[in-house]
Amino acid sequence: MSLHSTIVSLRSGGILPTDDAEMRLKKSLLVFATGLFCTGSMLWLFLYGQMGPQFSATPPFVFQLLLVANLIYFMRSGNFDWFRVTQLSIFLFAPFVVQWSIGNFITASGTSLWGLLAPIGAVLLCGPRESIAWFIAYIFLTALSGFFDYYLAGTPASNTHKVSTETSVFFFALNFAAISSIVYLLLNYAIVEKGKLQASLQETHRLLQVEQDRSERLLLNILPGPIAERLKHDSQAIADGFAEVTVMFVDIVNFTRLAEGMTPQQVFAMLNRIFSSFDELADQYGMEKIKTIGDAYMVAGGLNDGSDNFTRSIAELAIAMRDLLHRDFTVNAMQLNVRIGIGTGPVVAGVVGKKKFIYDLWGDTVNLASRITSEGTPGMIHVDTNTYRRLASEFEFAPAVEIYLKGKGNTHVYRLDGLKSLAAA
Repeated sequence: MSLHSTIVSLRSGGILPTDDAEMRLKKSLLVFATGLFCTGSMLWLFLYGQMGPQFSATPPFVFQLLLVANLIYFMRSGNFDWFRVTQLSIFLFAPFVVQWSIGNFITASGTSLWGLLAPIGAVLLCGPRESIAWFIAYIFLTALSGFFDYYLAGTPASNTHKVSTETSVFFFALNFAAISSIVYLLLNYAIVEKGKLQASLQETHRLLQVEQDRSERLLLNILPGPIAERLKHDSQAIADGFAEVTVMFVDIVNFTRLAEGMTPQQVFAMLNRIFSSFDELADQYGMEKIKTIGDAYMVAGGLNDGSDNFTRSIAELAIAMRDLLHRDFTVNAMQLNVRIGIGTGPVVAGVVGKKKFIYDLWGDTVNLASRITSEGTPGMIHVDTNTYRRLASEFEFAPAVEIYLKGKGNTHVYRLDGLKSLAAA
């Protein structure tokens, strides 16, 4: 195993797939700190031995074993809480024990300074509030060491290990440099990893925003904007009554017979071209597409908007749809014809169901518009009496005719020819 793969394995040791990003950072930080502590202390022992002072290497070696054994236990058990507390405890107590075994602050060259890693590590691993106890413990041990050094100065026990001034100065500098380097590396590592985490969170947020925008567009393709907003903020069933709405159906003539000789792909392509063009026109005139029902297209005006001219807009939309099919054979390659029926009056509108829901309309006005369409003349636009009254001053109509509608009996309907200005021209 290469050095790089070993380092990667140690950095990822103990990290579980279920860990969040913050926990992953804390675990990798503590493993990294353990590696730095072990490396620094081994270097310290080697240099101390080369400089000449003689003392027992047992305490530092025991603490090294404890650090490694605790790391292995964590990687096997995954108990991070235990690993965090015990490892920080070793960071805190080991330097003071080593210093006491050597002598005092001077002869040990301030080895206890290494204990500062415990409260610093606690800040990064536990949080500012939890780190206060670790810092107090470090200050207490430092004060305790100073107290004993002060009162035992000059006694035979205080001179157990004779260390030259040069050696003491060298190791004071080494300890300060080592601890400063480790603290810097830990903080730098934490900032870099947090930067990566922040970048990852920003990218996740961006992707989430993209998905949210896509979901918003999909929802708005299914439901009117105001209804979509109400659904997002209200779990109540949505059902509204409207006193006057204009409803229009567009039905393809002889569609069933034509479809018999076509493949499913051809049928879909034909309907998709026509209905997609109708969608664009409905958007252009500001009308609300309700749904397609087989070969029929349903659209309405006067829902969820403040326009008073919705009936006129529906009439203009009907003319535009009719004329599109008559002139644009890229859309209407099979030169299909349509029946168009329009009715105006009260409706109930709402969202039906909890799965695969749709926004739909109910009421006598809907039924009337549908039956006018089914009984209409191909290529023509027929309207009921209410619609005629709203449009008579602006549009040309043929004289009323009486037709029989199922469930309605004999009913007057009017054929809409076009705008008066166009008809006069």
